[in-house]
Amino acid sequence: MGRRAIFITDMIHDFVHPEGALYIGPTVHPIVPRIKALAGEVRDEGGLVVYLCDAHQPEDREFERFPPHAVQGTPGARIVDELAPRPGDVVIAKTRYSAFFNTALDEILSREEVDEVVFTGVCTSICVMETLGDWANRDGRAVVYGDAVADFDAAAHEFALKRMETLFGADVR
Repeated sequence: MGRRAIFITDMIHDFVHPEGALYIGPTVHPIVPRIKALAGEVRDEGGLVVYLCDAHQPEDREFERFPPHAVQGTPGARIVDELAPRPGDVVIAKTRYSAFFNTALDEILSREEVDEVVFTGVCTSICVMETLGDWANRDGRAVVYGDAVADFDAAAHEFALKRMETLFGADVR
């Protein structure tokens, strides 16, 4: 049996704070203490806490679809203070929806013998779901707490939870 990890996805200023470039909206605020509690549980059991953070270049092609956000080195790309990483946590800078694309995430999870991941953060229907799909394609077990993820769009959030459960076999709670 392997280790459990928690992915804390895009809990950065540009998504979480009202003045952020891509503020999720008021549904993001209740998930912050829930994520903090879940991360504490994973740490207490000796699991791995992994922050997956958008970190774009100023000319990123994603900005053709979304307003500029999470530009590397800007305040908007910083993890919110309430969820600040601790020693031993892993922070992965990502440039695409899936945190597995062109990052060391796969190697880290293999090295740490992770076989189950708790998925949290934003956006349920974009980065959370795309990363979960890539994890499922690696035959990893996935758990998603509905009260630890948020989205811009309530319907997209519900669709994503259902898709993660039915298509990818996630344990959605």
